[in-house]
Amino acid sequence: MRTFSDNPAVRRSVLRSLVPAPSPEPGTRAAARFPAALLPWSWAAAFFLLYATVAVRRHLLLRTTGYDLGIFEQAIRAYSQLRAPIVPLRGENFHLLGDHFHPALAVLAPFYRLWPSPLCLLLAQSALLALGAVPLVAWAQRVLGRRPAHAVALGYGLSWGIASAAAFDFHEVALAVPLLSFAVVALGRRRWGAAVAWAAPLVLVKEDLGLTLAALGCLVAWKGPRLLGVVTAAAGVIASVIEIKVLLPAFNPAGGYAHGVNLGEGSHSTLLGTLVLAPLDALRPDIKAMTLILVFAPSALLALRSPLALLAVPTLAWRMLSQNGFHWGTSFHYSAVLMPIVFAGLIDTLRRWGAADHPLAARQVRASLATVLAVTVVMLPSFPLAQLAQRATWRTTPHIEAARSLLTRIPDGASVAASNRLVPQLTSRCDVVLFPTFPVDARLYEYDKDRLPRPTAEWIIHDREAPEAWPYRTGHWPYPPEKQAAELDAAERRYGYERIAEQDGITLLRLRHAARP
Repeated sequence: MRTFSDNPAVRRSVLRSLVPAPSPEPGTRAAARFPAALLPWSWAAAFFLLYATVAVRRHLLLRTTGYDLGIFEQAIRAYSQLRAPIVPLRGENFHLLGDHFHPALAVLAPFYRLWPSPLCLLLAQSALLALGAVPLVAWAQRVLGRRPAHAVALGYGLSWGIASAAAFDFHEVALAVPLLSFAVVALGRRRWGAAVAWAAPLVLVKEDLGLTLAALGCLVAWKGPRLLGVVTAAAGVIASVIEIKVLLPAFNPAGGYAHGVNLGEGSHSTLLGTLVLAPLDALRPDIKAMTLILVFAPSALLALRSPLALLAVPTLAWRMLSQNGFHWGTSFHYSAVLMPIVFAGLIDTLRRWGAADHPLAARQVRASLATVLAVTVVMLPSFPLAQLAQRATWRTTPHIEAARSLLTRIPDGASVAASNRLVPQLTSRCDVVLFPTFPVDARLYEYDKDRLPRPTAEWIIHDREAPEAWPYRTGHWPYPPEKQAAELDAAERRYGYERIAEQDGITLLRLRHAARP
């Protein structure tokens, strides 16, 4: 006859009841209380506050510019009033869809109608860039775990490509960042239809992004449904061709693609020579090779091990082959659309390593994420988020106070010619062009700079101080200070303007009534 103690199951139960349960690891209880679904959105909220702080402080310090914040505000202001996006800063009666094809900007018009301010655009951009973290962090949490998801979030949110966009005015590519992020994550999860659906609106954000849609289609055809991929790839190419060859010239006053010269033959005498030497041109000068490395550096170069990295090829190709030096480096907003691709490639690589049946796989994933965080920390001081740690970012100088004082003397609805850094302080309430006159007949840099048209605005406000100008070199733009001073003097001596006030290097002129055209 078996006794109570002879039953092994009973004995184990009794022993478990006598041994106290182990205490949870530190942080486990708090993690259990924090819903997993909120983790990506919490990071997005934190990044929004970070980007918004940088962008708003730069605007309050007169570091934003007419080229480009003022241009986009004039376009979205027109959309909010149900008008075509005519942008005086780009030329008389210039339709902005003749510059870049970005009708998707109209989605911001209702928000601007409620809050007509450049800060509306800056905060919208901050939210869009932060939103790009949501699908990436969610995917990392699903396939790698909570702690790796934190590392991915920090890598993306503090990456130089996103930081450079957040700190330089406003640009249409902000709309592409979350679309690409959701699309590339869906692609990595083999949700082919969702990937195409998220990527399809890219053709309405900028004309070159149709080629990115085509690259996504090629990956779908390679890894998933072939017909869907082929149709998507064809649609992307066709969309870019129609926009560049038909729609942009139709809206442009000059009748062509405004930025076609950037992808011309350059220094080679023939188109054939351009094509043959393209691989070398993509790496010359040295700044191009450095940028190509830095694009993937935030992932510790691990994104290159994922097929998802191929989505970066169209953007990198046109930038490296461009004749415009601004496209080659790490400044401005050009790399923002690449960061979701880079970090999706990182997650995809680590996911495959983590799923490997190898005793060192988990250690390899941890070491890789540690490297990602180390690269992020090392690169952070070289890019604009570091401005938050600079004393000048939090100090309002007498020069800024003088500018604000003089700007308030210009009435709402007036026509104004303003220095580049003063333009976005006025575009929400005045009709603004750049002083001295730029561009001429909608042509950028393609005119005789010694014979500029006379100013015709009611007011001129000019700042002779060379401002802190990241990402530009410190100095005056678009003309040297001597040329700007000469044009200001001509306005008073020859064109009928009278000096209303001058304070700390800022001059305010008004057109005499008798001299108005």
